[in-house]
Amino acid sequence: MSTARRIRSTGVAALATFSLLAGTAVVANAGTTDPEVVSIDILSINDFHGRIQADGTSAGAAVLAGAVTAQRQVNPNSLFVSAGDSIGASTFASASQQDNPTIDALGAGGLDLSVVGNHEFDRGFDDLVNRVIPRYAAATEKIEDSVGADYALGANVYYKDTGEPALKEYTIRDIDGVQVGFIGTVTADTATLVSPAGITDIEFGNQLEAVNRVAEQLSDGEEDNGEAQVLVLLTHDGSEANSCENIAAENTAYNELVLGASEHIDAIFSGHTHKAYECQFPVPGSADTRPVVQAHQYGTTLGKISLDVDPDTGDVIQSGTELMALTDEGGEPVFDADPAVAQIVDEAVAESDEVGKETIGKISADILRGGDTPGDDRGVESTLGNTVADIHLWATSNEEFGGEPAQIAFMNPGGLREDLLYGEDGSVSYKAAAEVQPFANTLITFDLTGAQLREALEQQWQPEGSSRPKLHLGISEGLSYTYVEEAARGEHIKSVTFNGEPVADGDNFRVVANAFLAAGGDNFPAFAEGANHADSGQVDLDATVNFFRSHDVVDPAPLGRAVLAGTEWATVSLSSPTTAPGESVTVQVSGLAEGALITASALDGAVEVTGIEAANSSGSTSFVLDVPADQADGEYSLTISQVGREDISVPLVISSEPPAPTEQPTEEPTAEPTEPSATPTSEPTKTPDTSKTPDQDRDLAKTGFSATWIGMIAGIILLLGIILVLLRSRGRKNTH
Repeated sequence: MSTARRIRSTGVAALATFSLLAGTAVVANAGTTDPEVVSIDILSINDFHGRIQADGTSAGAAVLAGAVTAQRQVNPNSLFVSAGDSIGASTFASASQQDNPTIDALGAGGLDLSVVGNHEFDRGFDDLVNRVIPRYAAATEKIEDSVGADYALGANVYYKDTGEPALKEYTIRDIDGVQVGFIGTVTADTATLVSPAGITDIEFGNQLEAVNRVAEQLSDGEEDNGEAQVLVLLTHDGSEANSCENIAAENTAYNELVLGASEHIDAIFSGHTHKAYECQFPVPGSADTRPVVQAHQYGTTLGKISLDVDPDTGDVIQSGTELMALTDEGGEPVFDADPAVAQIVDEAVAESDEVGKETIGKISADILRGGDTPGDDRGVESTLGNTVADIHLWATSNEEFGGEPAQIAFMNPGGLREDLLYGEDGSVSYKAAAEVQPFANTLITFDLTGAQLREALEQQWQPEGSSRPKLHLGISEGLSYTYVEEAARGEHIKSVTFNGEPVADGDNFRVVANAFLAAGGDNFPAFAEGANHADSGQVDLDATVNFFRSHDVVDPAPLGRAVLAGTEWATVSLSSPTTAPGESVTVQVSGLAEGALITASALDGAVEVTGIEAANSSGSTSFVLDVPADQADGEYSLTISQVGREDISVPLVISSEPPAPTEQPTEEPTAEPTEPSATPTSEPTKTPDTSKTPDQDRDLAKTGFSATWIGMIAGIILLLGIILVLLRSRGRKNTH
């Protein structure tokens, strides 16, 4: 692969300070010519999520396998590992067959070992142990009870009753005489990310404690409990940040892990947050650093950490990192596809196509997840989240539903894995619907008080240390709330209404959510604390299919059910605060973001203003409000609205009476006013008496002779006097 096609970065192996470097070349790849050094390349993926087909930047399983093969040809001392979530939340080709095609494809592609991710538990612990691991072992032609189990490392996964490890904690591989140990951990949040029913016998402990415990065991010099010269951590946890500096500064469990892991750990591969980064972080108690890599998602990128190791001491002499894009900018694969893996994928796609080609309904427009790139931001309101909530509410409240009808529905953003796109004619296939919600969750109904409802909304702001600071719930029609984004914990939600009425703490509601969310998943314990949980008997996908078949066309649910509190987002000014029926008022709105759209209404709904131009580069727009000719006099308001914002209202008075004059009228003149003289007199006028009051001045008006005329005459006389003085003075000079 050419250098131009790689996202290349390497890290310095030793620093004297707490500096963080990404992109500093030390060793770009293994292959040193020093015969005393063993060069090891560890290749990684994370969050593959069953993307076995090529799709844009997702290269697909066959190209991924081809890339691994190409790297092994360069350096035979290469291992291929996964940082978890290889299965689960998969696309239809894999999900429709319980992810068996993904297990088979990765096994045939040479995946050596993996840590478990939270999605490996989607179908429960028993499924992982009794189906997934044995199938991987068969796919790789390995012995089930030894190397095959390396597919599911989990040092911080314990049996609840005994506290003993429930999965293999580590594995050791001999690479050209060097004993390389791999320790695996998974985010402790896993218990909140999968259905509790599937993990009743296990629990997830602190990662840092597990890593340091196992690292010490493998480095204590006692051969009978395992010894490794080099240690690599695979963690299914990561940062939401993209820069090494921000990762180092954040206050999360992941930060504690990568900065606090034992000094025996030489390299770290991470996942879970679907980011792409390569960093060098300091080793505790040392001037050295170690590489930390996360290789994006979905098989777009192959991560690589290169280690040059002294085989006698086990010391890592130097290290380097690299993120290799598997497709070019046009989405074309950079590596040749592996034929055996390609056949597995083709057969899986053919099988799924038969199942998924049925059309179940139509949409009127794209229905999208949150973020500038849909799906990138789970912390914002989305049309898809609200639409799915509406679907779940319909499924548990229509006439055919046999249970107690639900009133409110919630949808977690992490459960939405694909968008619904309009395409050519808006048709939605069974496959497309399945890919939106791939987890086959049952819909659960339960009771919440108004106080619990408010608490559930407050829990959208996740606990300290969570990978994502906020998870914005999709909510069904009828529920609305205002919130403050930057607020103290427990104080984000300002008001909650249902069908336009304020929600009181003592109110009671029947609520529906998928089984994952209803059990308190994604750190929403308020849902688990609700009363009278009942299985609706419907799976989320079945509910979606039935909804589409019952509606000719499905429209995207609107945004704006969650409203940012406060009216300071814009300034509104009127050309006049008072106008008459049949007249118009010009409205200026400023302080908007460029391109922002607003609507307006006035006069108790008598006038709805739409089509207002988007805000210009200065953040301003304007429109004309036309008042109906038959509008009754009174005090009204003009309301300015923007999606997701609290309405701004300004007063507007409608009055048929003409406005009061702004100047005082003069007194009426006498019946026969005296005309002023046009010829000035030669008699000097008296100096005006400035002590006169305004009433005395108005006495002049009664004569028909204004003070203005008097001033003009006085000025003319004064000018004549000056001329006479000048003439006399000139005459005196001429007699000398």
